[in-house]
Amino acid sequence: MKKIEHILIHMGSSIEQSEQEQGRAGQPRRLVVIGGGAAGYFGAIRAAEANPRAEVILLEATRRPLTKVRVSGGGRCNVTHHCFDAAVLVQRYPRGGKELRGAFARFQPKDTVAWFAAHGVTLKVEDDGRMFPITDDSKTISDCLEAAARHAGVHIRLGHMVRAIRRSPAGLEVDVREGGKESAVTAAAVLLTTGGMPGGHELARGLGHTMVAPVPSLFTFMVKDPRLEGLAGISFPRVDAELRCDGATLKQSGPLLITHWGLSGPAILKLSAFGARHLHAVSYQAELRLDLLPDVPAAEVEAALRREKDTYPKRSAAKHQLFELPRRFWAQLLPSIGIGPEQPWSDVTKVQLVALVEGLKRGVFSVTGKGEFKEEFVTAGGVSLKEVDFRTMESKVCPGLFFAGEILDIDGITGGYNFQNAWTTSWIAGSHMSPEA
Repeated sequence: MKKIEHILIHMGSSIEQSEQEQGRAGQPRRLVVIGGGAAGYFGAIRAAEANPRAEVILLEATRRPLTKVRVSGGGRCNVTHHCFDAAVLVQRYPRGGKELRGAFARFQPKDTVAWFAAHGVTLKVEDDGRMFPITDDSKTISDCLEAAARHAGVHIRLGHMVRAIRRSPAGLEVDVREGGKESAVTAAAVLLTTGGMPGGHELARGLGHTMVAPVPSLFTFMVKDPRLEGLAGISFPRVDAELRCDGATLKQSGPLLITHWGLSGPAILKLSAFGARHLHAVSYQAELRLDLLPDVPAAEVEAALRREKDTYPKRSAAKHQLFELPRRFWAQLLPSIGIGPEQPWSDVTKVQLVALVEGLKRGVFSVTGKGEFKEEFVTAGGVSLKEVDFRTMESKVCPGLFFAGEILDIDGITGGYNFQNAWTTSWIAGSHMSPEA
């Protein structure tokens, strides 16, 4: 066993010697997980727990694993979402929802909550359903995963770049570079969890997989409009948003945030996710319509404006906002339709009144590009789902090869859904890649 441990640490043995070691009676077989993110750690832990006789090695190219875990949710880590109904849950995935339906029957958010609780981490639910550790510190999650991996006996190898994976009679051969040294490891099974990284896509393609071209998902909209200038930081608790581009019309609701470069918030991020490929096809040029008062019908909005005009004819229309809208936005919206900053309600024309209703209920904005949603780094695209058996997460193209997380053509909206995809698919993969599963 000491000789095997020496081989694992230094990765310097030849393929022939590695196969001889694995072939000895009583020697454990080797499982390799590539990628040190959420899916990689969770899959490696599950693989080690499902078969204690397997030697599980996790290879991470960088020296800092679990990077996305550490930065997600503003440093708090949005672990999952408090949605325990699989039929509802799958609707949060623009791509991959159909395939995940059966997977969620085996491991879903309530299982995630239970797993972390069993490992000493309590999650809390926020008003919007997002779930975070009660510490509000992502380090709680990364520390938990690292401790669980150590306890399960997973061998973590940082700074190990995987160069290629090849089929062999003994299983899958993994070519690894550590610093200036090249070596090879033979594995009974390999789990790829490299996310949207091009290198991981190349590894999958090299083993015969079809890759769906990746495009950005979960991003903000660049909008240059005088109605928004100087209003960064102003938010609306809920709007109805409609995006028209590439012949498609997409609708979402949720909070809206004005930024320095345009618009963000859950309503926009959900539109960017469901419209990711449409927007990419038109170079992120689109028309956005906003209903800033979704709970108030247009007729009621107009009636309220007319009452204000009749009741306070001498009051400056721009200085006294209605409907509890942000004051600065109201003061900027009215001049955009020709109502001056000192103009009294008595001088507001019928045409201006109708234009104000339009601006509040059907405001049109031109999207001219995309920003970045830096907390998520989510892409649409990856390994074609038709080539993966979602009962086991094993490749239908290359036996012994498994996939989990964002390397698959699966992505969810913001709110913990992308992490849940990672937990679910890696748990299933880790359960089945074990030689004795």
